[in-house]
Amino acid sequence: MFSSRNYQTNRQKLHVMEAGDADKPIMVMLHGFPEYWAAWAPVAELLASSYRLLLPDQRGFNLSSKPTGVEAYDTKHMVADLLGLVEQVSPDQPIILCGHDWGASVAYAFAMRHPQKVSRLIIANGVHPICFQKALFENADQIEASQYMNVLREEGSEQRLSRDNFAPLMNMFERFSAAPWLQDPVRDAYRAAWGQPDSLTSMLNWYRGSQMVVPDANSDPRPFPITDEMRSKYKISMPHLLLWGMKDVALQPATRENLDAFCSDLTVVEREDASHWILHEHPEWVAQQISLFLAD
Repeated sequence: MFSSRNYQTNRQKLHVMEAGDADKPIMVMLHGFPEYWAAWAPVAELLASSYRLLLPDQRGFNLSSKPTGVEAYDTKHMVADLLGLVEQVSPDQPIILCGHDWGASVAYAFAMRHPQKVSRLIIANGVHPICFQKALFENADQIEASQYMNVLREEGSEQRLSRDNFAPLMNMFERFSAAPWLQDPVRDAYRAAWGQPDSLTSMLNWYRGSQMVVPDANSDPRPFPITDEMRSKYKISMPHLLLWGMKDVALQPATRENLDAFCSDLTVVEREDASHWILHEHPEWVAQQISLFLAD
């Protein structure tokens, strides 16, 4: 049901899988690490009758461009990639924007910088940058949970993660929760995406290029006050839905605290039996919650 298309945007090639009705509202769905466009596919399939769906491989992943150098993976560049795409597919109408994991980070940044381009913001187990940084400074559990980010930033992570046909990278899925959805065909598709030339270095450069500060494991928590300037600069002005799997061990509940300080219209819906990989575990529920939110 998906068709493949390449868009030129921000001097990069962005590979996008598309589905749905070309005459319906446009929904863009952004994946995270270590995934690619297919992260949202189970949900997209359930929404295809009501929307025109675009599922990009973000820069550095799978079939999209992989610019060299850590600086190329600062979030501002991913926002510019998305802006170029949106201006081509929907120059006159705002889009519905969805994000998970790192895709959520890009979605939040885009919604802050280009609010006129987004009608609704939908996040599944992803974090607002200020709320996340606050949790990383103040919450010991989140400091511990995020140590993997420092490990991924290390030189040589590519070699470690690619051993035994990407076994350590595949294990990241199961480290954060049981992953019964990770059947052999899915595993093969991920290995093919990770095996694209320069993919692994480019994927890891998202972590290396991030300005998020992850304290060392032995660091004492320290205050991170939210200022009025932050509330203004990092505001989410459109209606915002946050879907949250309560068994997420990578993102502790502290990462959601204070989110309402940045949102004028926030809806939070939790699922007790879902983990960080909520898109794979409960696509029907995710699609249902998205439909209910957009029907309001």
